[in-house]
Amino acid sequence: MPGLVDDSEARKVSRQIDDALNAEKEAIKKRQTTRKDVKVMLLGQAESGKSTLQKQFQLFYASKSLDSEKPSWRPIVFFNVIKAVRMILEELDFEFSGQAAVDDPALTTKESLIVLGPHWPDEIARLRTKLLQLISIEDSLAAELSNGITVAGGRSGVFVRSGWQALVTPTRSYPISDARNSLSSTRAGVMATMAGRLLSDTQDQVLDLWHHPAVKALLRLRKLRLEESASFFLEEVRRLAEPDYVPNVDDVLHVRLQTLGVTEHSFDIDFGGGRYNWLLYDVGGARGQRHAWVPYFDDATAIIFLAPISAFDQYLEEDPRTNRIDDSLQLFTAICTNKLLKHSSLVLMLNKTDLLKKKLAAGTQVRKYITSYGDRPNRFEDVAEYFRAHFSQVHKRKGQTKQQLYTHFTSMLDIRATQKIIVDVNEAIIKSYLGQSGLA
Repeated sequence: MPGLVDDSEARKVSRQIDDALNAEKEAIKKRQTTRKDVKVMLLGQAESGKSTLQKQFQLFYASKSLDSEKPSWRPIVFFNVIKAVRMILEELDFEFSGQAAVDDPALTTKESLIVLGPHWPDEIARLRTKLLQLISIEDSLAAELSNGITVAGGRSGVFVRSGWQALVTPTRSYPISDARNSLSSTRAGVMATMAGRLLSDTQDQVLDLWHHPAVKALLRLRKLRLEESASFFLEEVRRLAEPDYVPNVDDVLHVRLQTLGVTEHSFDIDFGGGRYNWLLYDVGGARGQRHAWVPYFDDATAIIFLAPISAFDQYLEEDPRTNRIDDSLQLFTAICTNKLLKHSSLVLMLNKTDLLKKKLAAGTQVRKYITSYGDRPNRFEDVAEYFRAHFSQVHKRKGQTKQQLYTHFTSMLDIRATQKIIVDVNEAIIKSYLGQSGLA
């Protein structure tokens, strides 16, 4: 009968669907039980690019989670802008103070500003008055975002530990379009909302200050050293000041935030028919935090060490006598000689090549800060190779016998190039892991 045939066919289709679902469940269960943990540590001094690399990993392997976190970065973006405005005003004050004359007997900076005409000090004074309320909330915003965390030595800024997003986004179940409503339910969110309103009210003055000839003169003379992301955000003030502003990927990558302690990030990676649980550890790189690294060394599959080679003309905030390149080399030496890491793969990322190119193009001479560079050409290719050779020599002399070094020149803000490197690095690390485990 037609009805019986139809029922039989329906039952057959139903069984096929059930079988397919059960097979999928078994496959998922098998993948979960056979999933292998690959533990990777991101190491390097503070401001070396570790957190930006972590965000690049997240963008590549867990983009949805990064999307859900975008609203939490909004107050951090505001803080970056406010800090930059405050630093500009402070430097302008300093350059026309008596102290500037003592520090710069040639008065080259002051003379450069004088040629701008007699009216610019009054223009800056008017801008300062209008921006005073904006910069006055910097410390309060930092305190709320840091959740009361302070750092020895009186260093200012936002210092966060794992889970800091909960301070500004108590729930991630809201749509991104409702980000401002969610933010307003926390104390840090209240400060963020206030910062957003003040930025909206003063956006014209922020842009006038940023584009003022006096500021450009200080930048040209390298008397004004802002954080690396400052120019990006100051150029984008109109967009950031919009009432419904939510950070985009570029904003999240550019934002600067100082990490304290160790933060774990987990990504599932499929490779060669297997599934790997990639455990990425982002650690604070300031000198006072490096002791926290050691407990994680014992079973580390790989170390990704970031050395910002653009920092040849910079010194440690914790120790102004120590050049940042020298500090990176000393730190890399300690990593290469640590017995706990003798079986770990080692990836060296000579980072911030984009900034290095800009500095060299602006005429900054490497030999002025790195005397051993001598009379070598002040070209990017020569400078980059010089630093690569020094780090490679450290590994050759101090490294473990069988520990292979994978070296890459990187710019963490270049999404396409960085993600290609991430794929290459992952492949190398997993192959090394399989070889050490006898599974290759």
